[in-house]
Amino acid sequence: MDRIIIKGGRPLKGKVKISGSKNAILPILAATLLTNETSKIHGVPNLWDVHTMVKILRALGVRVKWNKNTLTVAPGKYSGYVAPYKYVSTMRASICVLGALLAKHKKAEVSLPGGCVIGIRPIDLHLKGLKALGAEVKLSHGYIRISAKKLKGNDIYLGGSFGSSVLATANVMMAAVKAKGKTIIENAAAEPEIVDLALFLNKMGAKISGHGSHTITIEGVKELGGASHTVIPDRIEAGTYMIAAAITGGDIRIEGVRPDHVGAVIDKLKQAGVKITKTAGKIRVRKQGPLNPVDVTTLSYPGFPTDMQAQMMALMSIVPGISIITEKIYPERFMHAAELNRMGSDIGLEGPSAIIKGVKKLSGAPIMASDLRASAALVLAGLAAQGQTEISRIYHLDRGYENMEEKLSALGADIKRKK
Repeated sequence: MDRIIIKGGRPLKGKVKISGSKNAILPILAATLLTNETSKIHGVPNLWDVHTMVKILRALGVRVKWNKNTLTVAPGKYSGYVAPYKYVSTMRASICVLGALLAKHKKAEVSLPGGCVIGIRPIDLHLKGLKALGAEVKLSHGYIRISAKKLKGNDIYLGGSFGSSVLATANVMMAAVKAKGKTIIENAAAEPEIVDLALFLNKMGAKISGHGSHTITIEGVKELGGASHTVIPDRIEAGTYMIAAAITGGDIRIEGVRPDHVGAVIDKLKQAGVKITKTAGKIRVRKQGPLNPVDVTTLSYPGFPTDMQAQMMALMSIVPGISIITEKIYPERFMHAAELNRMGSDIGLEGPSAIIKGVKKLSGAPIMASDLRASAALVLAGLAAQGQTEISRIYHLDRGYENMEEKLSALGADIKRKK
């Protein structure tokens, strides 16, 4: 199993190009199942999760060709409707094939999803939305078995205990585009990844409006065609490199980014005293002088993203004073705290909140990653720590960050992968 070795203490300087969004490409690939025609998706990041989704498409009988950062998806008249356990069990986002298969074949069998261990993530909103469109659902032997004689538009409220659900919104959208009549999704997710999916579906011939708000309206159509689309840049990768500049006392120019997609992260970093300059498609992040502690609460977009919580915790661990991070999306998502404490941080947990007392320095140590964003946080901590940090189980990192070691090395980091 691969490990990452980091010798910390180097300020990162230079420029880095942001890859396509992992969380946008996965539902877009699922949406290609809605048609028999060929689609081309550009700006695709070379990530483990993307490869997993490609394997699922191929298992369903879809032809997929990968050429650099472009995927050509040719469903033809594929007949598969079973998404197998061996792929779905490794990635939560694979659940989003459910709505597309139901719309296409009026039936689907999808294994209950897996992914990062960051707390319980139920699929009740997915099933609630699809049932409202006319589907019948059975759960047995670890599979979701869903069918419908016909799908009919409906008014659907997708609010959950922790706010709206991105993947549930995606699933209901993909099923509703081929349902008869109008569907209105209330309390829909407003994340940029949902907007990108809606733009792709509209290019295919769907009639979707209101995306980017919490009310999405869908007029069902009989058929969809292929489309060409470029995926939005990954806002979580961009935010991670922004914190890399702050935590190492560096100066990084981030290119190929949508500044409007990372507004909450920019706001909190500015509150902390980080210098940030925005231009079209670029963000410059500099640390000049001491930083201030800030309190953070994760919320649905446009609030501070849960996928940036671990990285922000790493930064606050070396900022003098007390910071409080409250997790409102996945209240159990604090497994990285114990590993950061192994490096000398002072983090205590009280329910859904982490209380962070900033220390003067972190010390390199052998640590273990528990999930994708925790992996990124530990890398950031290692970049700032004195001495050598060795991070094991970094396969999580490969799920969501394209060429991270190479990008950090180009910025001046002493980082390498050990097989």
